[in-house]
Amino acid sequence: MKKVAVVGSGSWGTALAVMLQKHGHDVVIWSRRQDAIDEMEKERENKRYLPGIVLPEGMTFTTDREQAVKDAEIIILAVPSKAVRQTVTDFAPFFTDKQVLVNVAKGLEEGSLKRLSQVIEECVPQCEVCILSGPSHAEEVARDIPTTCLIASKNEEIAKMVQNEFMNPRFRLYTNTDVIGVEMGAALKNVMALAAGMSDGLGFGDNTKAAIMTRGIAEMKRLGVEMGGRAETFSGLSGIGDLIVTCTSMHSRNRRAGILLGQGKTLEETLNEIKMVVEGVNTVQVACKVAKEHNVEMPITNAIYNVLFNGKNTEQTVLELMSRDGKAE
Repeated sequence: MKKVAVVGSGSWGTALAVMLQKHGHDVVIWSRRQDAIDEMEKERENKRYLPGIVLPEGMTFTTDREQAVKDAEIIILAVPSKAVRQTVTDFAPFFTDKQVLVNVAKGLEEGSLKRLSQVIEECVPQCEVCILSGPSHAEEVARDIPTTCLIASKNEEIAKMVQNEFMNPRFRLYTNTDVIGVEMGAALKNVMALAAGMSDGLGFGDNTKAAIMTRGIAEMKRLGVEMGGRAETFSGLSGIGDLIVTCTSMHSRNRRAGILLGQGKTLEETLNEIKMVVEGVNTVQVACKVAKEHNVEMPITNAIYNVLFNGKNTEQTVLELMSRDGKAE
């Protein structure tokens, strides 16, 4: 078993830390907030992000970057997508070329329009980079509810190593070398979850949500393939699998945000009520720019952007999507 450092004390990072500690790994969680570290050490619980889950004995906590990653063979990057570049830059002096970085954030970088693995490789080219993705709510993984994900890396042997270390009877991992397809599926499904949530908030039914999800995966695949991903990846865990769970579950922040927006709340009101990062809000802005750059049609993505940032009426936007010119599937 290996020492694993988890950089970030949000719900997903904490859930993975709990799972790995319970299955024999030596896990340390790093947080920039001393109050979070103090609470986890004293209460053995992350009350803000993962309430009700006991943090196992043996797990340690620190705000010291060097201490967190020293001697760690695997480092899980579990910070919001917008914080990935700064976090990796801050940790870079303490990383070694033998360490494997497993990114679990799902999004695209605003400004550069890069995938997160590209950002990480740019900051720390000496490290191996993997992507953990798939249909996985932190609340369920932390409770040992059977979950299947994938680990993607351009280096298949590194992916297999992480697969071997992370797998257990309640957490199954597949490997994948299509990093582009995996990352694009992971990022774009959050946009579609916003759309599905808006449909729910408007009081529409299963027919509407099924249409959003089906046409949504078509958009995701169009852009992902244009960027160099493989079409079949979008039929797998990081594509349709993650889309299903994110569009249908109340664990999904993006779906919950969409519901509030569909009920008439402003974006500011919605984010204040969710109180956690809603990755789809940032991703939709970047995705529209990337789609324009690659000349890819993405009507649902553009519609969500117009609702969030151009003040368009949510119900009218859905009806406009329905009223587009007829075409072959």
